[in-house]
Amino acid sequence: MNILILGSGGREYSIGLAISKEQEQHNITFCPGNGATDRLGNNIDIKDYNQLASWAKQNNIDLTIVGPEAPLVDGVVDIFKENGLTIFGPSAKAAKLEGSKVYMKNILKKYNIPTAAFIETSSKDEAYDFIDSMKKTPIVVKADGLCAGKGVIIANSKEEAKEAVNGMLSGQSFGDAGSKVVVEEYLDGYELSIFAICDGDNYVVLPAAQDHKRVGDGDTGPNTGGMGAYAPTPLVNNDIYQKVEDRVIKPTLEGMKKEGAPFEGVLFIGVMVVDGEPIILEYNVRFGDPECEILMPLLETSVSELFYKGATKQLDKLDIKIKDQYGVAVVMASKNYPYSSSQAVEIIVDQIVDEDLKNNSHISYAGVSKDGDKLFATGGRVLLCCGFGNSIKIARDRAYALCGQVHFAGKKCRTDIAYQALK
Repeated sequence: MNILILGSGGREYSIGLAISKEQEQHNITFCPGNGATDRLGNNIDIKDYNQLASWAKQNNIDLTIVGPEAPLVDGVVDIFKENGLTIFGPSAKAAKLEGSKVYMKNILKKYNIPTAAFIETSSKDEAYDFIDSMKKTPIVVKADGLCAGKGVIIANSKEEAKEAVNGMLSGQSFGDAGSKVVVEEYLDGYELSIFAICDGDNYVVLPAAQDHKRVGDGDTGPNTGGMGAYAPTPLVNNDIYQKVEDRVIKPTLEGMKKEGAPFEGVLFIGVMVVDGEPIILEYNVRFGDPECEILMPLLETSVSELFYKGATKQLDKLDIKIKDQYGVAVVMASKNYPYSSSQAVEIIVDQIVDEDLKNNSHISYAGVSKDGDKLFATGGRVLLCCGFGNSIKIARDRAYALCGQVHFAGKKCRTDIAYQALK
């Protein structure tokens, strides 16, 4: 197949890497891609989605896979479908599940999907009254719009919650994305990422993963786009999977059809498990990053076939198979992440001579550029070192061994990815 992948991060690189390893040979194009994706295919840079759809038709693209949320919210899927192209992802209307936290919370409420008590408002006084009425802290404050995974503040006091509301509604914190806010109760449990591949009617569920959002060891410091992940997590069992399917995925798919926005694509379910009960924190409408980097290699089923069947309403004909392995991904970030940008620096990767490490680990590149035959770290999250094995510990040890082979000035990473599973 001729496959087009939209995006430029580690998520898109990992999708392309998995497809490039399939027995059937595919021609892969990234738009815009990054400095390393041209190792897997070609890079193009077309910003206008109508022009991109024309390019896809002229170049006989059989399948387009959308990685990040912004193109989905902006309606790239609708444009491609109007042009008769096969594309994997939700419509703009369905993508509002991520594009608006207010919309998402109201869908959860309308279809009786378990979630935290909340208020959505653009009134500072209403938000303050709700905060004053809350019996416990912390309190969660969320900007309504897209904030690249950073629009959530966990306030440890009512005063801090009010400051967060004021910063969002005034436009100081997240601009227009904070013109409405969601204030909700804090749920005390453990968090999971569960991904359902959906075609509007049918779905398949991938192994649950656990992300590490905060920049520092022991979950300290500010939230980031994610500093590492592992899967499958032993913190989920068949009972929780079944509850998520029955109480969350099925009513969501039925509800979205009733809303006139059938959900196709990746439903990323942020779950908090409280006393064995899954409570929904949020929905996203694409793969998590870094979760995608470990889930793609754990698929025994062809990745291109999974996405193609998802895009053509044929998931009921797919027998999905998952490898009996674990994966751990460790993000290597630039010096000043997540506080400010960092100067571009060259990346040096040692030649790996250990056969065990060579066969059970790889790098997924994200914030990198290319100059000649050299790669440079240019973005906050530069790359991910991914390790795989028959246990979480073996996978983690391989991921960190690979980290030791990668060098660039100012590099930093957490040293405790998967600690929850290895306590």
